[in-house]
Amino acid sequence: MTFAKILQSQRVYFESGITRDLEFRKAQLRHLKSLLKENEALLLSAIHNDFHKSGFDTYVTELGLLYRDIDECTTHLNQWAKTRKVKTDMANQPGKSYILAEPLGNCLVIGTWNYPFQLSLAPVIAAMAAGNTVVLKPSELAKNCSSALARLVNENFPPEYLFVAEGGVPETNAILEERFDKIFFTGSTTVGRIVYQAAARHLTPVTLELGGKNPVIVSGNCNLKDAAKRVVWAKFLNAGQTCVAPDHVFVEESVYQEFLTQCTYWIQTFDYNLANNNYVQIINDHHFQRIQELTLPEKVYCGGIFDVEQRTISPTILTDVAESSPIMQEEIFGPVLPVFSYSNLDTVIRQIRNRPKPLAAYLFTKNMEEKNRLLRQLSFGGGAINETIMHLTSTQLPFGGVGLSGFGSYHGEAGFATFSHYKSILERLLPWEPSLRYPPNTEKKLKWVKRFLK
Repeated sequence: MTFAKILQSQRVYFESGITRDLEFRKAQLRHLKSLLKENEALLLSAIHNDFHKSGFDTYVTELGLLYRDIDECTTHLNQWAKTRKVKTDMANQPGKSYILAEPLGNCLVIGTWNYPFQLSLAPVIAAMAAGNTVVLKPSELAKNCSSALARLVNENFPPEYLFVAEGGVPETNAILEERFDKIFFTGSTTVGRIVYQAAARHLTPVTLELGGKNPVIVSGNCNLKDAAKRVVWAKFLNAGQTCVAPDHVFVEESVYQEFLTQCTYWIQTFDYNLANNNYVQIINDHHFQRIQELTLPEKVYCGGIFDVEQRTISPTILTDVAESSPIMQEEIFGPVLPVFSYSNLDTVIRQIRNRPKPLAAYLFTKNMEEKNRLLRQLSFGGGAINETIMHLTSTQLPFGGVGLSGFGSYHGEAGFATFSHYKSILERLLPWEPSLRYPPNTEKKLKWVKRFLK
């Protein structure tokens, strides 16, 4: 069946109204959760073959979050979808006003490869909760995971409701030729532009979850041990292939050397390697070579070991890196961390503001003024104070970017809203009304209008 025919079948299915039923939505979400649980072995094998990712990491960073998302949706769906009453202004009395949440229709979700299950299915779950049909296009780079998703979904859901379309760039381009009611894309800024341009031809609304060079600021007054521990964990989780991972760190010069020492200690303590099941491979040879070319051997403080056969890069810290160097011009998206010292926080804030707005930013400090300055003066998608990346796990915090790091958000109710249209309704309650809006126009009527509208 061609993409066009699948999409047409989804249009017919959506117009039948079946997906609007809340109990239907919850049943489908529970069905998806059951399938994921029943097929965990398949999913674990697929992701291990693509990344050498362990079952522990897969559950913590992917499957566990999906189970939580489904439970959140099924628990709160009635509340999210409930008709919301609002005040009716004087000019529209007697009447009542309310807002209805309705599904957008036929949705396209384009997933990415770094967390191939979580970042593909989380927006699908939100779209299902909102009552839409979905075509999911997983990334072809994680080919085993893409195949597993296609098998899991296409053998257990009707294609007119939920379908996984596999393939590479040609297939993605073919899908983008079709008209959808919503497109949700996770990936690079470069590809995000292509998706946005394709959507513009049909005036299709788009959510873009992109990336950026996420900064960390480490103040001299923070708990340095905790700061180093959390930065190391967040940076080298998934071998740095995380959209909200720290990209580079600014450390106040009074604690700069100690921070480097602490980072080295935690890298050694965590003992990252494939044999320990706490590290993963770089996704492919192209990305491996890209990261290797960005890494300046003479700037390596620790790490810097590249294993071509295993496609692994040891956790690496760089120092004395020039701001103009290639590694500071693009998102690293790998286990290499430049660390800078600073003496003036204003200078750091200016440097960050001179770059495109990042997806995430992090500050370690005990100083309330420093915290407030960061929150007031820096624009970024989301972040944390005295923590790293954990904001991503909260269903109560909308997750998304700003500027070149993307726009739109999801997680929890924010995901339901992303895939919904909020329809505003004014309902007249009585057959009579004041004649102020109808001709003839008089000075007396104008006086009354001014009283109503002031």
